[in-house]
Amino acid sequence: MALIELNEVSKLYGLGNATNLALDEVNLTIDDGEFVAVMGPSGSGKSTLMHVIGLLDSPTHGEYQFNNRAAAKMSANRRARIRRDRIGFIFQSQNLLPRLTALENVALPLAYKGMSLRRQQGIALKMLDRVGMSQHAYFYPRQLSGGQIQCVAIARALVNKPELIIADEPTGNLDSSSSRLVMELLSEIHRGGNTIIFVTHNPELTRYATRVFYMRDGMVIHDEPTALGQIAKTAAHQLRQISKTAEDDVAGVSALMKIRRLPGDENPEVDKPSRKSRRAAKRRSRK
Repeated sequence: MALIELNEVSKLYGLGNATNLALDEVNLTIDDGEFVAVMGPSGSGKSTLMHVIGLLDSPTHGEYQFNNRAAAKMSANRRARIRRDRIGFIFQSQNLLPRLTALENVALPLAYKGMSLRRQQGIALKMLDRVGMSQHAYFYPRQLSGGQIQCVAIARALVNKPELIIADEPTGNLDSSSSRLVMELLSEIHRGGNTIIFVTHNPELTRYATRVFYMRDGMVIHDEPTALGQIAKTAAHQLRQISKTAEDDVAGVSALMKIRRLPGDENPEVDKPSRKSRRAAKRRSRK
């Protein structure tokens, strides 16, 4: 069953000559239970697409349906309730409140529902335990590593048991081991039945997805199903290109080092004196 449907969705920012087309007639359907990766260069429209899907922004043109309901017909309060209760957001910057403990940050969405403090903390503690962070419940964000902060952010996104989780570059600020931890955690959540959409620049992370969208200039240019555990074919090609570029850079540095020999090296091609130096040497020999 389709959870997300976008039909000819466009998003424009600005006016007149300063108009920027962030999304260009995007057609997209995502079924309940999918694990979708979204890739593309900076400025291709990935974050704008996530904002529209997450009901944080509205299309300028076209129609967006969330769970068979037209977003354009929802009131502002209805959209806010859906964001609170049915969609979990995970951002690259984590957005934890620095003056609240991990437990208080995770419990925050429950406070907005008018739940008692005792019940809030009980549910939040269970969520922290689910992401392996219960022992850090009373730590403040400044006392946690980047990977730990992102795990707390994931717990906060899950605390209302949402149908959909939107993760915009969830590993962008993390090292490889923390990135793996976060993605394994998202994979476990997906196995529990959640629909997950995550934005990434890292082709390696497509091995966690069941489907990969590629964006450029506000358009979805390629839609590729992929097997769990395998890097998507198009992403693998990009990875090879990145590796090839790195190898070319190393080869270029090696060639440069061969040319830039140390003083005293005997290489007539490289150390051949300039015409000015030869003239100066002749003048000295005449004296």
